[in-house]
Amino acid sequence: MAAAAAAAATAAVGDPQPPQPEVPEQGPALDKAATAAHLKAALSRPDNRAGAEELQALLERVLNAERPLAGAAGGEEAAGGGGPGAAEEDALEWCKCLLAGGGGYDEFCAAVRAYDPAALCGLVWTANFVAYRCRTCGISPCMSLCAECFHQGDHTGHDFNMFRSQAGGACDCGDSNVMRETDTPSEKDLNKVLQLLEPQISFLEDLTKMGGAMRSVLTQVLTNQQNYKDLTSGLGENACAKKSHEKYLIALKSSGLTYPEDKLVYGMQEPSAGTSTLVVQGFAGASGVMGQLESSDEEDQDGSQGLGKRKRVKLSSGTKDQSIMDVLKHKSFLEELLFWTIKYEFPQKMVTFLLNMLPDQEYKVAFTKTFVQHYAFIMKTLKKSHESDTMSNRIVHISVQLFSNEELARQVTEECQLLDIMVTVLLYMMESCLIKSELQDEENSLHVVVNCGEALLKNNTYWPLVSDFINILSHQSVAKRFLEDHGLLVTWMNFVSFFQGMNLNKRELNEHVEFESQTYYAAFAAELEACAQPMWGLLSHCKVRETQEYTRNVVRYCLEALQDWFDAINFVDEPAPNQVTFHLPLHRYYAMFLSKAVKCQELDLDSLLPDQEMLMKLMIHPLQIQASLAEIHSNMWVRNGLQIKGQAMTYVQSHFCNSMIDPDIYLLQVCASRLDPDYFISSVFERFKVVDLLTMASQHHNTVLDVEHERSMLEGALTFLVILLSLRLHLGMSDDEILRAEMVAQLCMNDRTHSSLLDLISFKNVICAQNPNPKSGIIPGSYSFESVLSAVADFKAPVFEPGGSMQQGMYTPKAEVWDQEFDPVMVILRTVYRRDVQSAMDRYTAFLKQSGKFPSNPWPPYKKRTSLHPSYKGLMRLLHCKTLHIVLFTLLYKILMDHQNLSEHVLCMVLYLIELGLENSAEDDSEEEVSMGGPERCHDSWFPGCNLVANMRHFINYVRVRVPETAPELKRDSLAGTSADGLGSFQNSGTAQVFSLVAERRKKFQEIINRSNSEAHQMARSKMSSKWSAPGSAPQLTTAILEIKESILSLLIKLHHKLSGKQNSYYPPWFDDIEVLIQPEIPKYNHGDGITAVERILLKAAMQSRMNKRIIEEICRKVTPPVPPKKITAAEKKTLDKEERRQKARERQQKLLAEFASRQKSFMETAMDVDSPENDIPMEITATEPQVSEAVYDCVICGQSGPSSEDRPTGLVVLLQASSVLGQCRDNSEPKKLPITEEEQIYPWDTCAAVHDVRLSSLQRYFKDSSCLLAVSIGWEGGVYVQTCGHTLHIDCHKSYMESLRNDQVLQGFSVDKGEFTCPLCRQFANSVLPCYPGSNVENNLWQRPSNKSTQDLIKEVEELQGRPGAFPVSISSETNLSKEMESVMKDIKNTTQKKYRDYSKTPGSPDNDFLFMYSVARTNLELELVHRGGSLCSGGASTAGKRSCLNQLFHVLALHMRLYTIDSEYNPWKKLTQLAENMNSQLGNEEQQPEVPILYHDVTSLLLIQILMMPQPLRKEHFTCIVKVLFTLLYTQALAALSVKGSEEDRSAWKHVGALRKNTCDAEKSGEVLLSFVVSELSKGKLYCEEGTQECAVVSPIAWSPDSMEKYIQAFCLPFLRISSLLQHHLFGEDLPSCQEEEEFSVLASCLGLLPTFYQTDHPFISASCLDWPVAAFDIITQWCFEIRSFTERHAEQGKALLIQESRWKLPHLLQLPENYNTIFQYYHRKTCSVCTKVPKDPAVCLVCGTFVCLKGLCCKQQSYCECVLHSQNCGAGTGIFLLINASVIIIIRGHRFCLWGSVYLDAHGEEDRDLRRGKPLYICEERYRVLEQQWISHTFDHINKRWGPHYNGL
Repeated sequence: MAAAAAAAATAAVGDPQPPQPEVPEQGPALDKAATAAHLKAALSRPDNRAGAEELQALLERVLNAERPLAGAAGGEEAAGGGGPGAAEEDALEWCKCLLAGGGGYDEFCAAVRAYDPAALCGLVWTANFVAYRCRTCGISPCMSLCAECFHQGDHTGHDFNMFRSQAGGACDCGDSNVMRETDTPSEKDLNKVLQLLEPQISFLEDLTKMGGAMRSVLTQVLTNQQNYKDLTSGLGENACAKKSHEKYLIALKSSGLTYPEDKLVYGMQEPSAGTSTLVVQGFAGASGVMGQLESSDEEDQDGSQGLGKRKRVKLSSGTKDQSIMDVLKHKSFLEELLFWTIKYEFPQKMVTFLLNMLPDQEYKVAFTKTFVQHYAFIMKTLKKSHESDTMSNRIVHISVQLFSNEELARQVTEECQLLDIMVTVLLYMMESCLIKSELQDEENSLHVVVNCGEALLKNNTYWPLVSDFINILSHQSVAKRFLEDHGLLVTWMNFVSFFQGMNLNKRELNEHVEFESQTYYAAFAAELEACAQPMWGLLSHCKVRETQEYTRNVVRYCLEALQDWFDAINFVDEPAPNQVTFHLPLHRYYAMFLSKAVKCQELDLDSLLPDQEMLMKLMIHPLQIQASLAEIHSNMWVRNGLQIKGQAMTYVQSHFCNSMIDPDIYLLQVCASRLDPDYFISSVFERFKVVDLLTMASQHHNTVLDVEHERSMLEGALTFLVILLSLRLHLGMSDDEILRAEMVAQLCMNDRTHSSLLDLISFKNVICAQNPNPKSGIIPGSYSFESVLSAVADFKAPVFEPGGSMQQGMYTPKAEVWDQEFDPVMVILRTVYRRDVQSAMDRYTAFLKQSGKFPSNPWPPYKKRTSLHPSYKGLMRLLHCKTLHIVLFTLLYKILMDHQNLSEHVLCMVLYLIELGLENSAEDDSEEEVSMGGPERCHDSWFPGCNLVANMRHFINYVRVRVPETAPELKRDSLAGTSADGLGSFQNSGTAQVFSLVAERRKKFQEIINRSNSEAHQMARSKMSSKWSAPGSAPQLTTAILEIKESILSLLIKLHHKLSGKQNSYYPPWFDDIEVLIQPEIPKYNHGDGITAVERILLKAAMQSRMNKRIIEEICRKVTPPVPPKKITAAEKKTLDKEERRQKARERQQKLLAEFASRQKSFMETAMDVDSPENDIPMEITATEPQVSEAVYDCVICGQSGPSSEDRPTGLVVLLQASSVLGQCRDNSEPKKLPITEEEQIYPWDTCAAVHDVRLSSLQRYFKDSSCLLAVSIGWEGGVYVQTCGHTLHIDCHKSYMESLRNDQVLQGFSVDKGEFTCPLCRQFANSVLPCYPGSNVENNLWQRPSNKSTQDLIKEVEELQGRPGAFPVSISSETNLSKEMESVMKDIKNTTQKKYRDYSKTPGSPDNDFLFMYSVARTNLELELVHRGGSLCSGGASTAGKRSCLNQLFHVLALHMRLYTIDSEYNPWKKLTQLAENMNSQLGNEEQQPEVPILYHDVTSLLLIQILMMPQPLRKEHFTCIVKVLFTLLYTQALAALSVKGSEEDRSAWKHVGALRKNTCDAEKSGEVLLSFVVSELSKGKLYCEEGTQECAVVSPIAWSPDSMEKYIQAFCLPFLRISSLLQHHLFGEDLPSCQEEEEFSVLASCLGLLPTFYQTDHPFISASCLDWPVAAFDIITQWCFEIRSFTERHAEQGKALLIQESRWKLPHLLQLPENYNTIFQYYHRKTCSVCTKVPKDPAVCLVCGTFVCLKGLCCKQQSYCECVLHSQNCGAGTGIFLLINASVIIIIRGHRFCLWGSVYLDAHGEEDRDLRRGKPLYICEERYRVLEQQWISHTFDHINKRWGPHYNGL
């Protein structure tokens, strides 16, 4: 490192210079700058030898590695590289000074940067960096851009995504090889700062940051071979260099590498190297090549002697003079630097430095070649590494930058044999973990496979190398070289064969497997990444006719490798039983290249196919997999554990299916199209083990299958045949048709989101591997994807369900897709879970019922297929072979005769196959299959020809069957004794069905084998006879002859009768309308059940042949005899009874479930509907019928009904929660936006909480504390909100319920210790019980009766009642259960909020505090109800909140406690409101004592609550009205005073004058003008209006006051009080609220409250003053009130004025407004530093209530064990916090000690969330969701709607 730095310094100092005097060595004290300037001058002269020598001497001294470090003992420690000591720092300082030539280093850097010509950005990033990828601009799929370059370019409308880098990367901006040039941003900031590195590398990195000029200097230094040679040769006197070189050689040797020039070492290491080409060998000779670095090699060698038979392959690598694997010769600094980088497993800082240099083109080429040269060493280091994951990421971080550039990849392929190296390295890597294959012939197998249990495969250690290989194969020029190079193809097939047959499964037959191996994950990943992905990469270059030769090459070597494989495993004709491997990559390579050849390259299929024998072998293993799938689904592999099911699912799963099951099915289709159809069909049924089942006898013995598995195996076999014959994915469908079919299949199973569709649909079928690298983060896109999607599906926008679950935007199939395109075959092929097939059928059924097309349960519809490609026409011969026809006939017969083990699914598949045969019948009816010679086939006697159309009408009279002796056929058959010879007498008699299939297949196979190999024939015969002889336990079989006399047509017609349950139900439709025979398609037959299917088939049979039509007519004319009743054995009866009982039980269960569901639904509608007030049904909290004398409550625990009593009180289930929602109201309607720039900030000065806080502080400054605490309300922040679900329970029942919850261990989501529980009935979250006060409704009615008392009497009564202590119907002195519970709930209410939110007194613990807190709780609940109603009472009625309100009960509890505190009668505000004081001056406090708060400064609503809660309960209506009337006079006066302050001096004098004239008229006390003039004149006596010069502009309103605007102002001032009073009246007395228009609200509420006189005339426009009803002379009392203000303003005029203007017009609370595009938020916040810890948080979050930026889970900002989010939720929302997580786009809710993930309010263009920004698509605000979030916040329903809560333990 030091040497490189020195060389850089030397190179940069400049031109040669003349000599100077020797520099004295004065150690650290030497003036570095002066020396550097002197050297620069010396080296600038023409004769500069002396200067150069001086510099050399200085550098040797300064950079000597042997110099002791600070604190280190000697040279060894220094070389070992302890921390950078003082000496090293000094050396770096020297380098900097020398570079700068005596000037300042920073100035030098700036000067060099000025020379930077680069257009490349080149920013390098490490893992977890957020970058962008634009597929529209990228040429290479791995192209990536840093955020800055991305935003500088215009990517509007492009297909881009944001991603979090997994391995690290570099910005490709400006690199024309990787991205299209037009999109390069114009300006580049090339000096992006990277993280601080260690001093030496930091220094080098600083140099790279100086831009292009310095990078080119560094490139010369790093690549200069002469320089390197001089410094490392170890010649001359330079002992230090010599020593270093020795250390380097030791390191090289210890890494298992040799240095060619060191003859001794070289000779020891590699005796045979230095010859021409590398030989890829088997294990026998591997140790020499692999070197001594692998510890496992010796072990492998011992058992490997028998494995050396693999071919020896020569690589076409020209004449290389070193072995790829283990010879390295370093010729430059760069090469050695990379060697050390690899040896120390790619330290991050080194990787960053090496990548920072890449914008320099010369360096890029040199570095790429060096990287390739070290490729084998990288592999070795990777294999040994303990941190292979990290190392893998760093390797790819580098290689993806090098190999994504096609020009560069091509260059190193040509010059450095890149392909040879990569393939060889991969081969050697895998050779270290090979084991003997146990497939087929365990003892003699010569095949070796990779061991999936090895760490190499389990940990995916190979992926960086495979990823590089895939990356270079994406370049056409490189792939072309690969496909042309025969040697490489052979080696590659050799590599692929290592995976052929890996992870073999053996079926456990006796005991369950002890240990379930999970190696299958590794096996599937390995085949996909190491075999399939490169295959797709190669296929993408074989698209046109010109590339035919490539395909021929691959197919040729693939077949050779397959032949070798069959030989190695000793395969003849039968697969070993009970074995299956899902991994056949050679078969799949062969299949996919065949498909490509026919589809794109117009090659003749037959020219690529092998002989018949090879085709027979090729089909065996893929067919074995299909049969094993059926076995696994039939639970035959159950003893192998769950992992075998996992394999079966993975095999068909969306990411694997197109590389696994699709090629397998295609290969089977190719084999079927070329092999004898009878042989193929027989093979299928034999593989599926159902041959014995295919007999006409009612009983049979299956030698290879248990009875319980027969049905599902038969279904499996038939389903496989249907898929084989129906699927057209590789047989002629166009790409768009494939895409459409795939999409329809996925959508039919379930509605899908856009991203899940992209994920589920395999694009490789459609667009061959646009980017086959699974790690690069690109989803291969298809241009036609969107257009196909819009053609087949409708978009369902995301909606919010009241249950709380957030829906995503979904795509659902269009009606016409269900009607015409639903393809059950494709659905079956693509389902991982069998339930998805059922789901698709259920959805199809629902569509048919809804559209009225078919009322009952339909069968899967038959879908017409696209036409076959001519090359595959032979596939249809399967449908026209006698073997299949015999099977179909037998199965139809068995179904008709009700034989066991046959399901509706079997019938469905049989009919499907018949219909396929009719659709694809040969034109010529008489066409006969050409006989293959040899003896007559054993089934020629069944059917005359091979055409299904003709065979359908052929009658079969007798069939000979082999049956067990116990079979019923023997008992009833008189011909049982007939010998075999006697069969001739029966015309067309069938043959022994039990043998036909197997025998026929053997014979066919034998014919083929005979041609080639007589030995194999002998072996096959002996093997087969042994394998298929029935075991000794089998019962004796006897021959019986059955009389059948049926044809397929007659069986179908009888089936029709059987299915419809009526005799003669089939009536040929052409009798009525002959047209049906010539119509191409009849819609009524498209959908239906089995009856429809039979009718459709019969119609098609009749359409295709007149003979069939005639025979159908004949059969229908005969009266069909009833089907003989089946003889049921005892065992069958038992089974049937069992089935019947099960069916009945199922029906009962369904009925019960349906009933339960309907009950639940009705309950949910009444009880749980939190969010839809319209359809809510009120809960009976109290009965309202007048005849009931007392309120009756139902206890939801014990179920008893009864009144609440003092001894056994009943309570309401309530949730108490602290709330700061009211505090977030603002006085302006403009929404607050979330800050997204530094300039935008949110200050909470104008919030309701802040304003009330300031007011209380002002009052406390100037007035008596106890008086202040009665003048305002608190609870705007941290107020307690009480809500109920409406259910009641006995308090003693509740206690026992809580006890049971405490003992219940299985609890989630709430804490019983904190009193939390869920309502036993509706499961709503709750944490307390509010006692119901005993009372009767009749009494209530009495209290409401109007009386004729005068106002004065009522005022006196109120005063007396308030003064009477504890005048409460329940005596408090006697402790009753009720009073205890009331005390307990009051404690709960207090503990709900934090102390700081309830303690505002200057003297802590003052009773005034409690008094203030209690009436404020009532205020909070009323205000919040008003907010829930939308801020006004215009809508009227009793809303949900009203019906479910617990305010009545809450008032009782609060009143009980408030009456424990008495207000000194002297200070009772009621007196000040209703009586004139004798002496005004006595009201004022003297100098020492602070005065009381003037009555005009009191909050009137607070006064209302104080007055009412001080009264004995229940309250009389007349007293309530009286209190409201009195308080309204005060409120009106306050409004006038505030108005007078707002007006200008001129306004005031005008008002004074107008009012004075009318003061003596009769209605002066009810005239606003007169009263205003009086208030102005009273207040102007003091200093209130003085000193206005300074403050005028702030107070004066710009509008001119007209009578109208004054009236409007006064009404607006008074409305909030009227609303709260009306709500209170509504709750206390149960009166409904009237609805009205907005402009009438004041007058309607006033008359509702009894403020308006009854005789009030509505002719005149309404004025608020008409509501006034003064208790005493208006002018006198106003004088008294104004006097208090005057006294105060004498001293504090300004404060006096401010306190008069009370802001009462608060707008509704809202969350912050969010920007439209999520990227705006993300870009600002994800790099923003936290204001507390000044770091960029790992998980940044922002509060959506106030906009505060916080660290989620950040330990840096923890205070008193609370993390920042939890702390903020307490300060901002009194325990409720709503945070947007910046890196996840998700919202998190904190509620007290719990939290939940709410979901996201940002969705992509398809209505989907992108949690954790995994897909990186642009996200946009979803206004509906945000409104829902805001609604839940305002209505405090987070606890009820969101279900997934968990404790946060203060750690968020």
